[in-house]
Amino acid sequence: MPTPNSFREGRYIGVDNDLFGGMTDVGKIIRDAKVFGLIEDDQTCENWNLQGLDALLDKVNAEWDKYGCLVSKLPEELFERHQKLHGEAVEKARELGWDGDQETGQD
Repeated sequence: MPTPNSFREGRYIGVDNDLFGGMTDVGKIIRDAKVFGLIEDDQTCENWNLQGLDALLDKVNAEWDKYGCLVSKLPEELFERHQKLHGEAVEKARELGWDGDQETGQD
């Protein structure tokens, strides 16, 4: 799960400080946790340890399981929240130079 440089001294650097504003696996977990209301919208998870993030991942996965792990099966309110949070993250990442190639495995 950890992305290189996402942790310093065993602690997460925070979604806002992560690569391209959080376009990492950890960043996606944090955004999904916000979608499901598991953490507050202003929570960046800065200084969280791996165990804390792993516990958050378990909670996020349990929520996704309710909807077959498909965005299209989210209730309207959660769908709109997902689109907003992830859309804003993509926009910010593009402003920081992210182009999506990292997601498709192209170098």
